[in-house]
Amino acid sequence: MDSLSGGAPPSSSQPPPPSSQPEGSSPAPPPPPPPPPSRYESQKRRDWNTFYQYLQNHKPPLTLARCSGAHVIEFLKYLDQFGKTKVHIAGCPHFGHPNPPAPCACPLKQAWGSLDALIGRLRAAYEENGGRPESNPFGAKAVRIYLREVKEGQGKARGIPYEKKKRKRTTTKISSVSNTGDENNTLIVSLTTNNDGGFDGSAGFSNLTPSTTSTTNVTTTTI
Repeated sequence: MDSLSGGAPPSSSQPPPPSSQPEGSSPAPPPPPPPPPSRYESQKRRDWNTFYQYLQNHKPPLTLARCSGAHVIEFLKYLDQFGKTKVHIAGCPHFGHPNPPAPCACPLKQAWGSLDALIGRLRAAYEENGGRPESNPFGAKAVRIYLREVKEGQGKARGIPYEKKKRKRTTTKISSVSNTGDENNTLIVSLTTNNDGGFDGSAGFSNLTPSTTSTTNVTTTTI
């Protein structure tokens, strides 16, 4: 029997899958990259990695949980070998001279300001990495005492006085005179800024003689 003819053979190719993107639309743009860390955050990360490497190289090796204020002071002294600030010793003829006329063989150390800023960054990094504030070795009393001694010692050796900021005293005097014939009062308010940026104040009254004139005087004096 003759075979059937005239029919097209079945196609083995499958139709392409439908596209997930609608026709005529462009692909979604990738999400923007995160902003780069600030200079402070980058420096804090580098300082933390340096301190962590110091703990690993310590003999015997130290863990962060066993780190104390004494170990932090050891770390600060270790950093002195990388310092760039000339600190004159007591026997140097340039001791106490802010601008020595000639070079000398006194050692280079880390400046007090650099150490103080470093401790601030490490104290923040310690708590950001899971440390408890009450056990933060960078805020230990021994570390604060050491930094104060470095500040005073370098100030004398380099002839740089680290003076405290003077308090500003502001006195406000408000005089109120009534026309009722009663005894008149003057309110004197004294405000003094403290080291924390707040105010220490006091107030008092003083009597004036009666008057029939009503005036108000406000005087502010900064000493």
